[in-house]
Amino acid sequence: MLTLDPLKRRGWRAALALLLAASVACAAAAAQESAAEKGFGSDWQSWTADNSVSDVASLQRGARDFLNYCNACHSLKYIRYSRIGEDLKIPANLLQQFLVPPDKKATDYISTPMPEADAVNWFGKQPPDLSLIADERGTDYLYQYLTTFYVDPSRPTGTNNLALATTAMPDVVSQLEGLKRAVFRKVEVNGTTEEEFDHFETVVPGSMTREQFDGFARDIVNFLDYVSEPAQLHRRSLGVWVVLFLLVFTWLAWLLKKEYWKDVH
Repeated sequence: MLTLDPLKRRGWRAALALLLAASVACAAAAAQESAAEKGFGSDWQSWTADNSVSDVASLQRGARDFLNYCNACHSLKYIRYSRIGEDLKIPANLLQQFLVPPDKKATDYISTPMPEADAVNWFGKQPPDLSLIADERGTDYLYQYLTTFYVDPSRPTGTNNLALATTAMPDVVSQLEGLKRAVFRKVEVNGTTEEEFDHFETVVPGSMTREQFDGFARDIVNFLDYVSEPAQLHRRSLGVWVVLFLLVFTWLAWLLKKEYWKDVH
């Protein structure tokens, strides 16, 4: 009969324990993934853009997507097409072919083709210029706004938004993200019953996966962050040299002071 000595038995027990722990962890991960597929977004207020204006490829995609999906209503009145082409390393022929409208020149500022009267008639007010929106609201807010649209039949546009309730803007990217429903739960607050957002549920899938749409939203936010201060990359790189100069100048000034005062002491 086959027998195992005590040391080998302990080894087998440890291996079985590790295997059991791994199985439990995999099951928990699968359960979490399944729950995430059924409902998501309960932590939407903690979502961050995590964008970087040094990512030129992201800025190029963001410029393309903004002009395709946002520029019909929103302008960027403080920046020219040519400045975007120069900063984002877009060749002049591609800029003119894909980003500049046929009736515009590269040296024009980015305006919206929507007449103000039509905007007021359709939305109740003219959509705001977004040149400085990233500075005004912050990139995290913009990311949360783009990703928290949900179906709301009570609204004129058929959609609403968690970051900006009763927004007049329709969900113009629903074809990409898909349609999702907001599920609310009832909570007691100071003796009264109120509704509190719980999670999203996908109603109709879009042409993009959730990860792809997440990248799409981050690229647009990154582009708007760049537009709010196009010179910020140059300013930051210049700031490093300024600080280094001040450090060296301080060291030289200290040496000079030491030389002047050595006879006094």
